[in-house]
Amino acid sequence: MKPEKKMGFPTRDAYGQALVEVGRGNSNIVVLDGDVSGSTKSRAFAKEFPDRFFNFGIAEANMVSAAAGFASCGKIPFVSSFAVFLMCKSFEQLRMSVVNPYLNVKLCGSHSGISLGEDGASQMAVEDIALALALPKVVVLCPADEVATRALVRQAAGYTGPVYLRTSRPKSPLIYPEGEEFTFGKAKILREGRDVTVMATGMLVWEALEAAWICNENGINVRVMDIHTIRPLDGEAILEAARSTGAVVTAEEHLVHCGLGSQVAQFVTHYCPVPMEFVGIKDTYAESGKPAELFERYGLTARHIVSAIEQVLKKKK
Repeated sequence: MKPEKKMGFPTRDAYGQALVEVGRGNSNIVVLDGDVSGSTKSRAFAKEFPDRFFNFGIAEANMVSAAAGFASCGKIPFVSSFAVFLMCKSFEQLRMSVVNPYLNVKLCGSHSGISLGEDGASQMAVEDIALALALPKVVVLCPADEVATRALVRQAAGYTGPVYLRTSRPKSPLIYPEGEEFTFGKAKILREGRDVTVMATGMLVWEALEAAWICNENGINVRVMDIHTIRPLDGEAILEAARSTGAVVTAEEHLVHCGLGSQVAQFVTHYCPVPMEFVGIKDTYAESGKPAELFERYGLTARHIVSAIEQVLKKKK
């Protein structure tokens, strides 16, 4: 049955909603923003808790250092900016001020990937997951819809340690019912299948579901997994999928050689080698354009996932 596409809020909006929710429940939560609170949606927190909101201007490195200070004093800082600014401009401060002492700092990078559209390459974070994964023990999250985002923000607020959460600018199709529960490191199996498994994250989860429906019409049975937590990976679910379907395709809105695909490939190669294909951005920065046009141009649509499925099944045979 073809999945019904119902649009929800952008995941960045869901992040702002969840910030207010967790802020009401814990007075130690503070929010820092790099002068883009209207875009990251942390402005909702600022309106309700103005004394716990801090605008650092266009000074992301300083903002991350201040977050480390807040965390060292027992506060729970949520740091918000565009993903490209937060991860690229602040990497040294993240490395030495947050991750090396393992402080309780939460990072939210909005406008991730190429789906932010017309703003162009300077605003597009296509390497942010790789940078987060380069920092030892940081939890890395990439929710697929608004329900997952709110749930994972709640999880992050109650978790002790650094967390990176990736959100997107466009509206996201609803995948989960309200109230769905999420746990770090536990993937969601959205569709069972025996021939091949597609492991997707973020906005590519919906594309994977559409690809599975297209394949089903052609007699190919596809399992679809939402890898909302890229670290820690759900090794048990990945291993079971590799063993039972014998072929894996990963799909992500990120550089293909250093994100979800590389993490899954390392795990699969070590524990259960099977044929793999990778859908993602191929060693390039993107142009400016509408999100749908960019997904088509850079190979991130359901059609491209179907092609990858067909290729991996040839290897499997």
